[in-house]
Amino acid sequence: MTAPAPAPVSSLAAPAPRLAGVQQMLLWAVAVLALTSSALLWQKLAHTQEQLARQSAASGAKADEAQAQARQAQGMAQTAKARLAVAEGSLDELLSWQRQTDELLQTAVRARDDSLVTDLAAMLEAAQIQARLSGDVTPLQTALHLVQERISQAANPRLAAAARAARQDLERAQSADVPDIASLLAQLDALWGQVDAIPAANDAADASDAQEPPPEAAPAPWWQRAWREAWSGAGRLVRVSRIDRPDASMMTPQQVFFVRQHVKLRLQGARLALLAGRRDAAQADLARAEQMLGELFAPQAQATRDALARLRQAQAALQGAPMPSASATLAALADAASASSEAISAANAADTDANGSAKANATPDTQGQPHTRPAAHEDARTGEF
Repeated sequence: MTAPAPAPVSSLAAPAPRLAGVQQMLLWAVAVLALTSSALLWQKLAHTQEQLARQSAASGAKADEAQAQARQAQGMAQTAKARLAVAEGSLDELLSWQRQTDELLQTAVRARDDSLVTDLAAMLEAAQIQARLSGDVTPLQTALHLVQERISQAANPRLAAAARAARQDLERAQSADVPDIASLLAQLDALWGQVDAIPAANDAADASDAQEPPPEAAPAPWWQRAWREAWSGAGRLVRVSRIDRPDASMMTPQQVFFVRQHVKLRLQGARLALLAGRRDAAQADLARAEQMLGELFAPQAQATRDALARLRQAQAALQGAPMPSASATLAALADAASASSEAISAANAADTDANGSAKANATPDTQGQPHTRPAAHEDARTGEF
C-alpha cells in the first residue's frame, strides 16, 4: 500500500474544534434565550399577579362599599317601615276621628230632624185645638203653610210624604164649609139667659098675655065698653081651653124650675160640645132642648117661638161640613219619626259590628305574636328608627 492514505485523517481532524465551538455557542444561545424567556415570563407573571392583587383590592373595596350601602339601605328600609307604621297609625286615628265626626254630624242631623218633626206635630195639634175652640180654620191653614215652608227648607227626603199630606190637608181646609162657631156660641149664651123668661105651659096668665091682642076698633058706646069689661072679668074667673099635653100643664113651680135648669144644662152641654169639636153631641143637646121647649113651655108665647127659631137655626148651621183636621200630616210625621228611630237603631248596630271587627283585627295572631304597629308607635315616640 502506498503512503497517501493518512491525508484524509488530517483533513477531518482540522474542523472538529470548530464544530465544537459552534455547538457550544448554540448551547449558550439557547441558554440565553431560555433565560430571557424565563425572565420575560417571570416579569409577565409578576405583572399579572400585581394586576390580580389590584383587582382583588378594588373588588374588596367595592364589596365593602356595597356592604355599607346595603347596611345603609337596610337602615333606610327600617326607618321607612317605622315611618310607614307611624303613618298607618296616624291614618287609623284620622279615620277614627273622621268616623266619630261623621257619627256626631249624623247624630246632630237626626236630632235636628227629630226636633223638626216634634215641633211640626206640636204646632199642628195646637192649631187644631185652636181651630176647634174658635170655630175658625185660619189657625190650621196658617200652621199647614208653616209646615210646608219648614219642610221645604229642611230638604229632607223622609219628609216628602209629610209635605204631600200637608198640601192635601191645606186644600181640604181651604175648601171646607165651616160654620161660625163664635156666633153660635153667642146665640147659645143669649138663649141660655132667656130661658128664665120663657113662660111654661101651665102658666095661664102668661099664655093669655102671650096671645096677640085684638085690633083696636072704633070708639064704642059706654054700655058696650061696660059689657066688655064685665065679660073680661068673668073670663078671668072661668077659662075653658084644650089641653094637648096634660103633663106639661100639671107641673108644679118646683118642677118648672128643674125643667128650666135642664134646658140650661142642655144648652151648656151643646156649648161645651161645640168647643170640643163634637158636633154630633151638640146637635143632640140642641134637639133635646128644642123638644123640651116645644112640649113643656107655652108654644103661643113669642119668647118660646123666638127660642125655637134660634135652636133650629143653630142646628141648621151645624149640618155643614165637619171641621177639617191635619190628621194625614200628623200620621206622615209620625211615620217619619218612626223611620228616623229605625235608622238610628240600624246605625248603632252597624257601629257595634265595626267596633267588634276592629277589636278582632287588633288581637294577637295564632302563634302568640303581637301586632307590630304598637312597637312602631313606640319607636316613633322614642325617636329610635
